[in-house]
Amino acid sequence: MTTDGAERRPRGVPTRRRRVLRRALIVLGVLVLVPVLILATVAVWLWAEGMGTAAPDTGAGAADGLWLGHAWVDGRRDQSDVDTLAARVRSTGNHDLFVHTGPLADDGSLDPALRPDARWLTTALHLALPGVRVQSWLGDTVGRDGLDPADPATRDRIVTSAREVLDDGFDGVHLDLEPLADGTAGFLTLLSSVHELTLARHAVLSVAAHQLEPLPGLLGPARWLLGKPHFWSTGYLREVATRVDEVAIMAYDTGVPLETAYTGYVHVQTELALEAVPPRVTLLIGLPAYHTDEPGHTDAETVAAAVKGVRMALGGLTTRPFGVSMYADFSATPEDWHAYLTGWVHA
Repeated sequence: MTTDGAERRPRGVPTRRRRVLRRALIVLGVLVLVPVLILATVAVWLWAEGMGTAAPDTGAGAADGLWLGHAWVDGRRDQSDVDTLAARVRSTGNHDLFVHTGPLADDGSLDPALRPDARWLTTALHLALPGVRVQSWLGDTVGRDGLDPADPATRDRIVTSAREVLDDGFDGVHLDLEPLADGTAGFLTLLSSVHELTLARHAVLSVAAHQLEPLPGLLGPARWLLGKPHFWSTGYLREVATRVDEVAIMAYDTGVPLETAYTGYVHVQTELALEAVPPRVTLLIGLPAYHTDEPGHTDAETVAAAVKGVRMALGGLTTRPFGVSMYADFSATPEDWHAYLTGWVHA
C-alpha cells in the first residue's frame, strides 16, 4: 500500500518482464547476428580467395563450350547466321556447342514441333565447323509441378527423346535438369541409361551441374533460404561425373555482391570440381555472359571475374580435358567476348 492508499504492482513483476524481454532480445540478436557474422566471414574468405594474379599459362581454350539459344532450331536463324557463328567459334577454343532443343515436357517426351530446323542446323554446323561437337541441350524444371527423375516411365521417355535428337544429327546430348537435390538417385539412374545409348551411338553425354557446396554444412541452409536445392556435394558430383563424358558447372546466379569475392567463389568452385571430376571426363566452368536483374545474378558476376578465378584455380598448365563455357550466345555482349578472348583464349 502507498501512503495515499493506491495499490502498486509487486516489484517482482516488472523485474520478471524486463528479464524475459532482455532474454528475448538476446535470442533475437543471436539469431540475427550469427548469420550476419557467418556471411561476413564467408565474404572475407571469398574475397581473399579472389586476390592475387592468375597463372600465366594454363593451356586454356582447347575444350571450351558455348550455350546456344533455341532460335537456332526453330526457324529464326539462316545460313548467314551460321557463317557468322562459325567465324566467331574459329577464333576461340570452342569444342562443344550446346543447342537448346527442348524443353522436355514434364513427362520426359520431346515435341518435334520445337525443332523444325534441327537437321538443317546440324548439317550446316558440321560443314562449317568440322571437329566441333554439336550437342542437343535438353532441359526441364524438376519438382512437384515439373519433371520427376524418380519415375521410371519419365526416364524411359527421356531416353527416347535423346534417341530422337541423335537421329537429327546431333553429336551428343546435354542434360540440364534443375533444381536437383544433392543425392537424387533417379538422376543417376537416368544418366546411366542415357549414357548406354550415347555410347552405342558413338555420341557424347554431358550434363549441366549445380554449384558445389563451398563449405561443409551449407546444403541444408542454402535450400532453406532459397526454397529449392542449390548446391551439390563433391561426392554427388563425382557420382554424376562417372556416368557422363562431360560436366559443365553452372558457376553463376551466386548472389555474391563483390567482383573480387565472385572471383574467389569461382576459384573455389573450380578447385572443388577438379578434385571431384575424374581426369577422363571433360570439365567446363560456366561463364556468366548474360545480364539480368533476376535474383541471384549480380553485377559482380562478370566474365572477366570468372575467368580470373578459373585461371587461379588451375595454377598452371593443365593436360586434362578442361575449358570454360559461355552462357550464352544470345546474351553475350562485345565486352563479354572481349573478356573471354583476352582473359582466357589469348592470355
